[in-house]
Amino acid sequence: MNVNFAERAHNHNWKLDPIVRSLLDTDFYKLLMLQFIWKNFPQVHVTSEVTNRTVSVRLAEHISVGALVEQMEHVRQLRFRKSELVWLAGNTFYGTRSIFEPGFLDWLERDFRLSDYEVTEREGQLVLRFHGLWTEVTMWEIYGLALVSEMKTRAALGRLSELELDVLYARAKTKLWDKIELLRSVPTVRISEFGTRRRHSFLWQEYVVEAMRAALGESLSGTSNTFLAYKHDLEAMGTNAHELPMAMAALADSDEDLYQSQYHVLELWQKSYGGELLIMLPDTFGTTQFLNGAPDWVADWTGQRCDSKDPFVAGDEYISWLQSRGRDARKKRLIASDGLDVDDILRLHDYFHGRIRFSAGWGTLLTNDFRDCHPRGERDLEPISLVCKLMTVEGRPAVKLSDNARKATGPPEEIARYRRVFRSAAVEGAAVLV
Repeated sequence: MNVNFAERAHNHNWKLDPIVRSLLDTDFYKLLMLQFIWKNFPQVHVTSEVTNRTVSVRLAEHISVGALVEQMEHVRQLRFRKSELVWLAGNTFYGTRSIFEPGFLDWLERDFRLSDYEVTEREGQLVLRFHGLWTEVTMWEIYGLALVSEMKTRAALGRLSELELDVLYARAKTKLWDKIELLRSVPTVRISEFGTRRRHSFLWQEYVVEAMRAALGESLSGTSNTFLAYKHDLEAMGTNAHELPMAMAALADSDEDLYQSQYHVLELWQKSYGGELLIMLPDTFGTTQFLNGAPDWVADWTGQRCDSKDPFVAGDEYISWLQSRGRDARKKRLIASDGLDVDDILRLHDYFHGRIRFSAGWGTLLTNDFRDCHPRGERDLEPISLVCKLMTVEGRPAVKLSDNARKATGPPEEIARYRRVFRSAAVEGAAVLV
């Protein structure tokens, strides 16, 4: 934890300090999803795209396309290290050993590659577009987001003197400690670090994880960053994301197949992982319609992650649904993960404690909260809403409706068709901060 951030930032040499240091420097769910795709959809072609939803920040004015491509080419040259593969093969994840199949690990070592890509400028923004086999495209998501986020950070840091950098990081450390102190007062709270994709920097994320581990003990359940879990002997956290139901839906040939795809993907996941890792993410096409139409076996899954819906509302809805299906909600898990900060986490913990096993996935506002820390009072180090979404699957448009219409993605005519098929109303939720 003894990192001189000011000196490191003042003397950045990216070849000594690359943004992505290992192919494990990604969210754990990406590796689980990659194995799922490798096993079930090895020949499917897709495109995905990194975009900036915070349009007021014109990234193309701060980040050089050439410098970004240089970092991306560095990532493309990385390979999984033997020690990393041994760790994946022999470690226990979620109490289960051998989650990763030998054939998949052999493929990672011999044949895994990242797809081709293009970086373009559009209305002052940088757009990263990836295309190829799904197995080659999917892993770009976290690498691409982390690259853009940290390059934005480095551009802002480059305008500060070493003294100003000292002030910046002193304030950020104090802010982090204030949050940790609040959490230490509630020892039953459970938190996973989810902040890789929009982090301030790799070094800062690592500092945050080490500080939380030292100060919070068992309250820190683990980290979604696989490399940090590997390096610091922490639990790797995560299961799956919206990408899977979006792809399954895009591949559907009829309206009925489209509607059923949201449950078919769960069946296939359950089969692929032998009944383990059963945390569902029901908001891709609207949580309420998902729960209303779900087969009874879905209620046997371990829990639910709520993403785009008010977590208080989503949690109550899930508990009521479990009770209506004759399940004991106190034995299930509820994970909130959308734009949380410490006050939200503590309020949610208090609200759900004793009713369901609540935990928080704490992301951007843990690993990139430099608001009000800038020594000149400027805002160029504040986090922005970077996202990477599936765009097409075998040439067909991919769609996400979400519980918050502000987060819907896809062509307008396809969004309208999906809303009709899923009977999912367009509800405008809270403004998207991160």
